[in-house]
Amino acid sequence: MARKPTNKINKIRTFALLLVFIGIVIMYIGIFFPSPILMSLTMALGFLCVIGSTVVYFWIGMLSTKTVQVTCPECSKTTKMLGRVDACSFCSAPLTLDPALEGKEFDEKYNKKS
Repeated sequence: MARKPTNKINKIRTFALLLVFIGIVIMYIGIFFPSPILMSLTMALGFLCVIGSTVVYFWIGMLSTKTVQVTCPECSKTTKMLGRVDACSFCSAPLTLDPALEGKEFDEKYNKKS
């Protein structure tokens, strides 16, 4: 069974959101350490995860300003596209701007330079 395609921008934003939650959980775990050194270490590690997510959010925000906006043929909504193939962020329909790839099965390997 073929996997449903997902939008690349949404994947990266989901990763950044996970970094925030992982950072908060790491900091929360630090409360249970009686040693101030271990507590400080977990707080710093959690803080670095949250800062990392901020960097990822900033990076994807800058990257999304350079994307191509297309109208999805399935749902008729405007969506942003990264690379040669991507998926609609609303209905997950496969999208491509390359005429050579039209009609082919969706595969993210088409975005890799080989």
